[in-house]
Amino acid sequence: MTTTTVRQVIETPRPPDRTAPRETRLRALDGLRLVAALMVAAYHYGGRGGEVTTAWGSSPKDQFPTLSGYFAYGCLGVQVFFVISGFVICMSGWGRPLKSFFASRASRLLPAYWVAVVLVTAVFALPTVAFKAVAPSDALVNMTMLQQPLGVDRVLGVCWTLWAEIRFYALFALCVVLPGASRRRVIMFCAGWTLAAAIAQAAKEPLLDIVLMPEYAPFFIGGVGLYLVHRDRRDVHAWGIVAVSFLIGQHYAVRGLWNAADPNAFAHRTTLGIVLVVAFGFLAVTAIALGRLNRANWRWLTVAGALTYPFYLVHEHLGWVVIHGLHTGLGLPSAETFALTVASMLLLAWLMNRYVEKPLTPKLRSALAKAR
Repeated sequence: MTTTTVRQVIETPRPPDRTAPRETRLRALDGLRLVAALMVAAYHYGGRGGEVTTAWGSSPKDQFPTLSGYFAYGCLGVQVFFVISGFVICMSGWGRPLKSFFASRASRLLPAYWVAVVLVTAVFALPTVAFKAVAPSDALVNMTMLQQPLGVDRVLGVCWTLWAEIRFYALFALCVVLPGASRRRVIMFCAGWTLAAAIAQAAKEPLLDIVLMPEYAPFFIGGVGLYLVHRDRRDVHAWGIVAVSFLIGQHYAVRGLWNAADPNAFAHRTTLGIVLVVAFGFLAVTAIALGRLNRANWRWLTVAGALTYPFYLVHEHLGWVVIHGLHTGLGLPSAETFALTVASMLLLAWLMNRYVEKPLTPKLRSALAKAR
């Protein structure tokens, strides 16, 4: 082979890697995050039709006779979040060392969370607020994010989902990030976790339930599988992971949330309605993974995604305070109260993102990444 031939072989560009993920920012995923958060807010504000709330002074079903039945499905926004989380964590952990992965996750979660815990604790401690604050000692434990396993009263009602997220991060970090992410390793992780979660369910062993989370695992695993689809839409194994995860996930969602026969339940839902909402979560992330929603590339969706986490943290408890003040205190109608409460929580989320997350997240990430 001549020198010229060798040079041509070296300089000839390689064909594009068809399995590589697109570099375009998935802004539609940011929008879907906010949709899931608003679903959960609708459930908290108007979907618990079976109970009299302090905020409204009556059952939300009395406030929203027609919409309350639909709002009841909003709690499934959590399952949609878990599918999104599986996709995002696999994407962010791919090719990243464990130290960097840890720094990224901790800096993303902690600043807004700490501020939310302080805000809710302080507001609930006010004598004019009609809601009970947790004990000071319990509030301090809440700063660790470990209040759920320690059996401590929660400052934020939604923080139980963060405990599920933390366990997922730990499993993914140990099984995928630490040894180094690859398609084969991710597939084995998904298959192994699916089987182990099924065994844990059959064994009825509390420790296995805590570690493997059988009721939530299918949603995280489905999201991971969809990231593999995003990398290569022809990956049959990835499609199999997604299909099995949906089939198992809808089962757990129906089993946990279908309570039409319980007169004391917070809300009543149909089996079909639950399955359809779960299917919506999987299909929406699938469309994003396949690039079907790439046209939704508006910059405001990035802002929407940035507001989602702080909004999710503060909307429930502080939203109750706003609802009580507007509806019971000022006598505003239910619809106006609902809209103003959502708007005020979004404004608070923007303030937290602007003055807490933006300045503190990069500093915390840098400090953790540099620490020995």
